[in-house]
Amino acid sequence: MSTLDALQPLLPPPPVPWWPPAPGWWLLAVGVPLLLCALWYLSIRLHRRPAHEPELDPRRQRALDELASLAKPYYQQPAGPWLQQLNGLLKRLCLQHYPDSHCQTLSGRAWLAFLDNRCPAAGLTRWMVLVDGAYRPQCLLDDKAVDDLHRAVETWIRKHV
Repeated sequence: MSTLDALQPLLPPPPVPWWPPAPGWWLLAVGVPLLLCALWYLSIRLHRRPAHEPELDPRRQRALDELASLAKPYYQQPAGPWLQQLNGLLKRLCLQHYPDSHCQTLSGRAWLAFLDNRCPAAGLTRWMVLVDGAYRPQCLLDDKAVDDLHRAVETWIRKHV
């Protein structure tokens, strides 16, 4: 008789109870519904249409289009011509919207105060370069200043009363 014949037959494994589940299954049972809720919330939030901006009147839209078409003086290019174009655009817009205000006669700080009274959110009074930069021989603005002034003028066009 060999030693293999002396071995007992293999026993089947004991049945595994289905309750309580292992600790990892508890995390999975809680995590999957939370993940599904988060995905549902994000899909609704991402697919929600952005708040529709109010329709601008054609004059403001034309002014915004003209502002966007102006070449910005990046990389230390002379800013004088750009500042003249900005000023001219604002003057034309003011003449259309406020014909009785005699805004065409204003210059310097009075011009900037007039603009700021119509739209304080733009904060154009801090941009003295807008009125005197066109008269400087080599008026140079850094790229951040160009972008900030462009945004301020755009805000003024959108929101002035």
